[in-house]
This record gives sequence, structure tokens and C-alpha cells, in this order.
Amino acid sequence: MKDRELRQKAREIFFAAIEAVHPSKVLKRVCTLQKETLRIMGREFDLSSFEGIYVVGAGKGSAAMARSLEEVMGDRIREGMVVTKYGHSERTERIRVLEAGHPIPDESGVEATSRILELLSKTTERDLVICLLSGGGSALLTAPEEGISLSDIKELTRVLLLRGVDIKEMNTLRKHLSRVKGGKLAKRAFPSQVLSLIISDVVGDDLSSIASGPTYPDPTTFRDCLDIIERYDLEGEVPPSILKHLKRGREGKVEETLKEGDPVFSRVTNIIIGNNLMALEAAKRKAEGLGFRSIILSSMVEGEAREVAKVHTAILKEVIKTGNPVERPACILSGGETTVTVRGNGKGGRNQEFALAAALEIVGLEGVLVLGAGTDGTDGPTDAAGAFADGSTVRRGEEAGLDPLSYLRRNDSYNFFKPLSDLFVTGPTGTNVMDLRIMLVS
Repeated sequence: MKDRELRQKAREIFFAAIEAVHPSKVLKRVCTLQKETLRIMGREFDLSSFEGIYVVGAGKGSAAMARSLEEVMGDRIREGMVVTKYGHSERTERIRVLEAGHPIPDESGVEATSRILELLSKTTERDLVICLLSGGGSALLTAPEEGISLSDIKELTRVLLLRGVDIKEMNTLRKHLSRVKGGKLAKRAFPSQVLSLIISDVVGDDLSSIASGPTYPDPTTFRDCLDIIERYDLEGEVPPSILKHLKRGREGKVEETLKEGDPVFSRVTNIIIGNNLMALEAAKRKAEGLGFRSIILSSMVEGEAREVAKVHTAILKEVIKTGNPVERPACILSGGETTVTVRGNGKGGRNQEFALAAALEIVGLEGVLVLGAGTDGTDGPTDAAGAFADGSTVRRGEEAGLDPLSYLRRNDSYNFFKPLSDLFVTGPTGTNVMDLRIMLVS
């Protein structure tokens, strides 16, 4: 099978996975309305018992979720407002869609969050609030605690991204600096009934971490935040206002995030309607339909992108040599979310770095293809979802005057792959369930 054909098949597998977890598909698949009964994954809600139905939400998939919910519920929705990333908007009728910055929060996010809180101030115990959450909600739903500025939050986010802090640790900090995260959005909606429909972008589907858990109890503490700062030696880089706030919290001078057992959560139901494993299962079905023997390694892969690439390509080589764990033609799949510790000043993302590191491990191998891609269509601060690598990638790079190892060292994978036409550009997909890695052996 030629490299071009392998690329096309990898694209088909990727988009089959995206379709399976796209909000327009997922929400309407799990959410049905029969007269006044809303059924969602085995649970029933009698809409006649509510005076008004309001919708709020945040995330890269929230606009598509809002549009689908409108198609299901129509004019039963009284009013709504969600915030999504720039370029991820959808046309809606009753739910207002606002756009803001991601992964670095901006003024638009602050304004959108303020308007969502204003909407929640109208609701009462006789109302139902449907909350639509997906990946990216942590950055998009921005309401800093008193004494902390947006610029402080921006600087903290920048530092955490550069240091390769994983998403759960990042969200632990975000929750303790926000007026809406860590269960606080549910508190603002209380005593309304809250139903959160969630597309997970977090390894293990940890509800306290997805979008920083705005409607879920937070098991983390101010002490955990300070432990993270110490672990990554960030004390000199974190804005003083943030450090002061966290220390006051540890001393009990600032109220903690909401914990399990808080009466607020007696009025909250959280349901995960889409996740990375659903995408992988769809990818596996598609790959098998294309003639590949397929295996899912895990939906929970974490770690430094370049190290994860070494493990994955070792499995690929094992398939070629021994037919273990699956015989060729083979499709090896994994999901999750890696990190990148930024050491240089290049341009790229975790999936492009994964692909470049993989390329260095598969030099000269024939009939193999590696694709690492973000399911949201955006890998880091770039316009690419990820990148392709094969046995000829390094050779082609060197023939173009590009030293792959040098590009990897300075985290410049985007500028390595671009002149080779090996970037995987999809545009916004409307969903986000972390990353997919697809390895094909013909």
C-alpha cells in the first residue's frame, strides 16, 4: 500500500472518530424528547415540572451542542447563552453563542462569563438549567476571584503551558482562582435544578476536571495548588496576587471550592455523553471496515509527547517483526493527552511533536504511517490538528535542508512539517475529546 493511500485511510479513520463524538451526533443520539419527558442515557426528566428551561455552557463543542439541543427541545428553551472558542460558533435561534480566547483566556471570555452569571441570576427553584460543557471550558469560562486580574490569569496560564503542567494540575489551580469553577457555577444556579451534559476532554473522564468542574464537587484544595507550584518550581514565575490568594486560602482566609456533600449538588445531575474511548471505538470500526486488523491500546495515554512517541513506535516495530499485538495489515490506536515541556522558541503542538519524534524512530521503514491529531482540529497555538510521519519523513526533511533533531530540540515541529506538506489541517471540528494517534502498517 503506497504512502498516499495510507494517508487517505488515516484521514478516513480520523474523521469517522470525529463524527462519532460530534455534538450534533452525540447529543441527538443520547437525548430524546417524548411529549414532556426528556430521556438522556437511561434518565428521565419531566419537563412539565419546570416553569422555565435555561441553557448555559462553555467549551469548544458548546455551540454545536447548543444547536443540537435546540433541534431536540425547540421552543421549550426560554433563553440560553454559551461561550466557545473563536471560529467554533454555530447558527442558533434561542441560545446565544459568544466567542472568546483559548487556550489563553481574554476579555471576551470574562464578558461572556459575566453575562452567563447574569442569566443564572434570573433562575429560580422552579427552573431547569441545562449546562453544556466540553473541552476548552476552563479557559473560556473566566471569572477571576477578587484581587486577581485577567492579566494575572493569562500569565499563569502561559507559565503552566510552557512548563508542561498536565491538565488536571492546571485545572486544580484554575478552580481555586475562579468564581465559577470547582462547583461554583452550580452554586450560582442554586436552587434551580441543574442538568450538565458533558463531552469529556480529560483522561479518565474526571468530572471534577472537565472544564474545571463548574457543576461538580472539587476534591482538591489550596494546599494542593501550592504543592503543584512547589513541584514545578514556579514560585518565582507565578504572579504575586495569585500566590497571595493561594496562601490565604491554605490559611483558611479564603473560602474553599465546593466539596462533596454540599447541598448545592442535591440539585445537580452530571452526565458524560461523549469521550475519547467512543471516538477510538468508532476509529477501530472504520479501520476494520478498510481491511486493517485493529487494536486500541488505551484512551488514557499521558506523558511527554516525545517519550510517548518512542513507546508507540516500539509497538509499531513489534507488529512489523512479530505480528504482536496485532498482525498486519494493522491499525494501532490510542488516545489521551500528552504534554510538551517547552525548551525552545519554536512553533508546534503536542501532536506535531509526537509525529516528529515518531519520524525519528521509524526512519527507512516502508508501508508505515503515523498520525497524531487533536480532535478539536487545533494542535497547540497552530492552525494544524497534527501531522503525518512515515519512513521517508526524515529523509525528505534532510533533502529540504531541515535537521529534524534540531527542530525537535527547539519545539519547532510545525515549521519542520509545513514545507513537507505533512501537516494535518482540518479546521475546527466542533468537538474535543483530547487526541487520537493512528498508526497504520500495510
